[in-house]
Amino acid sequence: MPTKFDQMTEPESKPGNHGWASPGRAQMAVLVAAIAFGSYLCYRMALPFLPALAWAMALAILFAPLHRWLESKLQRANLAAGVSVLLVALIVVVPGTFMGQRLLQESARGATIIKTKVDSGEWRRALEAQPRLAPAVLWVERQIDLPGTIQTLTSWLTNKAGMLLQGSVVQLIGFCLTFYLFFYFLRDRNSALRSLRFLSPLSATEMDHLFGRVEDTVVATVYGTLAVAAVQGLLGGLMFWGLGLPAPLLWGVVMGLLAVVPVLGAFIVWVPAALFLLLEGSWGKALLLTIWGAVVVGGIDNLLLPILVGNRLKQHTLLAFLSVVGGLMVFGTSGLILGPVVLTVTTVLLGIWREQAMAGSHESPGRT
Repeated sequence: MPTKFDQMTEPESKPGNHGWASPGRAQMAVLVAAIAFGSYLCYRMALPFLPALAWAMALAILFAPLHRWLESKLQRANLAAGVSVLLVALIVVVPGTFMGQRLLQESARGATIIKTKVDSGEWRRALEAQPRLAPAVLWVERQIDLPGTIQTLTSWLTNKAGMLLQGSVVQLIGFCLTFYLFFYFLRDRNSALRSLRFLSPLSATEMDHLFGRVEDTVVATVYGTLAVAAVQGLLGGLMFWGLGLPAPLLWGVVMGLLAVVPVLGAFIVWVPAALFLLLEGSWGKALLLTIWGAVVVGGIDNLLLPILVGNRLKQHTLLAFLSVVGGLMVFGTSGLILGPVVLTVTTVLLGIWREQAMAGSHESPGRT
């Protein structure tokens, strides 16, 4: 005679209640679909704030030691986070933003001066004063519409400067949002990490490994970018010194600072300098500065950055290069951080999946 327990468990033994058609599997499928759809909607909502999120995360990782020290001294999480945000804003962002705007405006003004010299024909008289350069003058006039080129360059720089000024309000909102998120990333970092550990299917050791690799990625990317910018500024300053241009130390520092910004670059300094040398008749110096700036100063970025970042990320140089360049193309300026982070997270997860798969195959007695 069947017992009460057998009667309760009998429906579960029927073939029709197993497989994807069972209520439990159907509920799980609906739950997974709802989570996937909700995650997609969350991504769409976060997409406009992705740059602010990326830079806030990077700042929180870079200045975490400073914040921990302040937190130990002040003993108040809100106050320590506020002081950290204020210090970072005063030290890093405000001077950099002001200098970028000023330099772009000065570049536009310098381009206007060059256009005036070209329109007046001063460049032609300076070159014709040297008989050996007469063929060069004729070749330039036949091959290149110099006044039109200068006009295009002047218009581009002027438009960029105007767009930068017009977008100052948007930039201010973006900066405020970045530091708003930065504040909470510092203050609530421990609770956020605990939440990620709770939601993640990975073990505590695997999550520690993942967090460590992400931190290494951000630190390597930022410090690698700063190191490359310093090299570019040094090379540019040395060329200014070698050519006898004024204030080589100052302009070397300026080129280094501009090299940090993906949208700008050291060319904003050396291109106008090369044009001035050309208009003064120093065509040899102008050519040397152009080659040095385009090939050496500009090319060292693509050569050195993947090496510095790749070594710290434990990634091949080509993959590091593709993650940086591809990240900039996909995410914009925040791709400098997000590109390497996405590559690192994907690589770590694939490694964890491979280790778990190998461990599962070794534990299964029927597998070879």
